[in-house]
Amino acid sequence: MALALIIFDCDGVLLESVDAKTRAFARIGAAFGPEAERRLVRYHEQHGGVSRYKKFEWLYTEVLGREISPEESARLGALFEEYSLDEVNRCPLVPGVQEVLDAWSGRVPLYVASGAPHEELVRVLESRGLAGRFAGIYGSPPGKAELLRNILRESGVHPADAVMIGDSSTDQYAAEAVLTRFYGRGEYFRHSGYPWHTDLTHLNVHLEDLFREGKE
Repeated sequence: MALALIIFDCDGVLLESVDAKTRAFARIGAAFGPEAERRLVRYHEQHGGVSRYKKFEWLYTEVLGREISPEESARLGALFEEYSLDEVNRCPLVPGVQEVLDAWSGRVPLYVASGAPHEELVRVLESRGLAGRFAGIYGSPPGKAELLRNILRESGVHPADAVMIGDSSTDQYAAEAVLTRFYGRGEYFRHSGYPWHTDLTHLNVHLEDLFREGKE
């Protein structure tokens, strides 16, 4: 096995944008009352990496007790983008990620797989000057596992030679579903059995180990 492909989630992995998204979900939920706000925020925090539209659908079916219409889903999506985009454009990079990008750009293909809508994701990465670092940028739909399958298919890399960098259970489960390696950002992964750290300042050491492993 060799390191031949690195795939990054965006929110919480490239950008410290998780709190901005949480505040946006809180504002969406607050329009339906305090309980809806509390439950939507909790659901969001427990399902990082899932498309916002799936979260709106959950809000309607599980909290409000009715189906969401396509028009209402689109309206909430536009509101969410309005609430979060300015903050996302101004938030800092995750500590260590710049060094990782500098070290691996040109050595192996770098990709992004995010639950954010594709066009919005591309706009954010372009505005942050990051888009040119990546061989491909993939946003939703589809779901995270299918995004990874598409990246593996496009790159022609064997799953065992790829590593997914994520900060949520959604990222972990997607990596497991397609059989790539995984590196976790955050305390959530302390007891997961996967390599992890609170930020990405230790990631380069881990990646270099994987790279050397493939050369031995």
